[in-house]
Amino acid sequence: MELLKNKIRTHGKVAAGNILKVDSFLNHQIDAELMAEIGKEFYRLFKDEGVNKIMTIEASGIAVGCMTALAFKCPLVFAKKNKTLNISGDVYTCKVESYTHKNTYDITVSKDFLNKGDKILIVDDFLAMGNALIGLRQLAEEAGAEVVGAGIVIEKAFQPGGDLLRKSGFRVESLSRVISMSPEEGVQFID
Repeated sequence: MELLKNKIRTHGKVAAGNILKVDSFLNHQIDAELMAEIGKEFYRLFKDEGVNKIMTIEASGIAVGCMTALAFKCPLVFAKKNKTLNISGDVYTCKVESYTHKNTYDITVSKDFLNKGDKILIVDDFLAMGNALIGLRQLAEEAGAEVVGAGIVIEKAFQPGGDLLRKSGFRVESLSRVISMSPEEGVQFID
């Protein structure tokens, strides 16, 4: 998606530890028009899959998830990273390790919002090691839902997550695939 790649080139900043800072438009301050275009692109890619629910993980996936759900005209369910008092009753839960934050979360979704027979599209802002996608897919499958694939805004293609998921038969569609990045060279994309 050229619009996204251009935004990353002009506004993204590469930090130490293979961190790509896109907080000026994606995960702190949000460019709503760009998010709307991203949602439309995920719709274009997955419109024939019968999707009836979008799923992501808080917090950075929510904006992308909302715009994707808007394009599909279906609900967005987001997994919470910490169990809160406002989630009552039975829940699906699993552990997910965060590459960026270097810690492990217990992600949780109320059983009220994942149902047997749901056709779920998972979306997220980044894909590095694939842990968030694996955890979200586990929650959905535990509910008896079918995950039709994943829509990723930025894939760090130099890390193994995307390739491992694809080799396992999981459909992953990334709108930008970063092959390398450095403060000196900037961001380089596949394609």
